[in-house]
Amino acid sequence: MFTKQNVVTLDLEGVLAPEIWIAVAQKTGIEDLRLTTRDVADYDELMQGRLKILERENLKLSDIQKVIAELGLLDGAKDFLDQLRDETQVIILSDTFQEFAHPIMKALAFPTIFCHNLVIENDKIISYRLRMKDQKTRVVKALQDLQYKVFAGGDSFNDSGMLLAADKGVLFRAPQTMKDAFPDLSSTTEYAELLEEFHRFQDAL
Repeated sequence: MFTKQNVVTLDLEGVLAPEIWIAVAQKTGIEDLRLTTRDVADYDELMQGRLKILERENLKLSDIQKVIAELGLLDGAKDFLDQLRDETQVIILSDTFQEFAHPIMKALAFPTIFCHNLVIENDKIISYRLRMKDQKTRVVKALQDLQYKVFAGGDSFNDSGMLLAADKGVLFRAPQTMKDAFPDLSSTTEYAELLEEFHRFQDAL
């Protein structure tokens, strides 16, 4: 039973599932695809670079989907999310795409996810379409306008707005660059620690 009005918002890649683009880089040997939002703060710059690489390498949507289908979850992610969903409502806020997310969401028993869309022509990824700019931050603020207290967890620069806007934002397995950039955010490396941070937040409501 939900006894307190709070919502948890979590990033997907790096928090619950491996980084999709790193997995694609490992599978294909295309090292340029290893860059993620941990490395490049400007999301459009990152995606435009990826689109150029896909064009150059003739890599199709179906090629990437095959990698994702075999990706799996981070160790312990499903148990962590199950426990969290027993205690509160959880929304996944991700800068991935609907065309990528389904196998991961299935493995997680289909939590709610807000993400973006790709523009596809004949199996070729030609562009991407944001659901809205800075959606993670805007969702947190919208939930707060609805009188929810928000606990957020993330690991990358594209999570920073969400983490700072939340009533409590916590880094999870974040790189040192993130820890240095946001020293006031609590930092965790294990799901038990992240859950403990949530419990402290919940107890303080």
